[in-house]
Amino acid sequence: MRARTLLPGLLLSLSFTAAQAQNYPDRPVRVLVPLPPGGAMDTIVRGVTQKLAQGLGQHFIIDNRPSAGGSIALEIAASAPPDGYTLVAVAASSVVYPLLYKSRVDVARDLAPVSQISAQGYSVVVHPSLPARSAPELVTLLKKTPGKYHFASSGVGGAIHLTGELFMAATGTKMLHVPYKGTAMAYTDLIAGHIEVGFPTVVSALPHMKAGRIRGLAVTLPARSPAAPELPTLVEAGIRGVEVVAWYGLLAPSGTPRPVVAKLNAAIIEALRQPEMIKRLRADGSDAVSSTPEEFRALLIADREKWSRVIKQAGIKAE
Repeated sequence: MRARTLLPGLLLSLSFTAAQAQNYPDRPVRVLVPLPPGGAMDTIVRGVTQKLAQGLGQHFIIDNRPSAGGSIALEIAASAPPDGYTLVAVAASSVVYPLLYKSRVDVARDLAPVSQISAQGYSVVVHPSLPARSAPELVTLLKKTPGKYHFASSGVGGAIHLTGELFMAATGTKMLHVPYKGTAMAYTDLIAGHIEVGFPTVVSALPHMKAGRIRGLAVTLPARSPAAPELPTLVEAGIRGVEVVAWYGLLAPSGTPRPVVAKLNAAIIEALRQPEMIKRLRADGSDAVSSTPEEFRALLIADREKWSRVIKQAGIKAE
């Protein structure tokens, strides 16, 4: 009897959700960006949302909410009505932050994936004075002299630091980690030879590689980077277990109706197929990469598991 009573209400709910999705969006959509205007994430998200606005016929308004680990933007998104009118941009670092710091929001648990929108790789580079001209030669050198050489990062717990720790764990090598307050200082000491090894993004390393100030050995991507096709992947070089991709994506509040998520996802995929968008992302050192919501959720979970393991094995503590 109770099932019969509930059925009309359930059908009405489903019908309302379908109508909601059909008319969506009928008012502006807010897109929270957890970083200040002008940065790579802000630029890429603005480019994507401009295409979404054209495709869906509604304004997408960027709301920059910079804070440590993007906590403010994530908390606003997690508590927003699940109706598709609030989205939040996230980066790969958004998965790492809750592993090191207290956070009320877990992106893989408390938000609904919509789509990945970009991917960028890291590189393995050395100072030219180092007698290593390939990733395997670097591994051999590091194994001969464990703890002698140093690698630089832009801070404890950041993507470059974790990439270096993952590299050491996968290759059975040992280097000393030297954290800097930002990439500029790290590059200064790497170029000067005070630091011998680095794992910067491909696009940031390119000018220094072309000028001969550092030597590129490989990339951490699953395929070669279009920006530096001469560099092999670490897998091609015979080194497995160090695949690292820096990505951006869009999430919605948990409970957002699936038809609304599906409509947003389809619009993002269409936006990222456009040559103008591909060119724009390439200019920022990224590739246009879309995904299904399920694929994006799997990426969030896989990254969380990977970095949780690395943080535990390396004994990394928040500063």
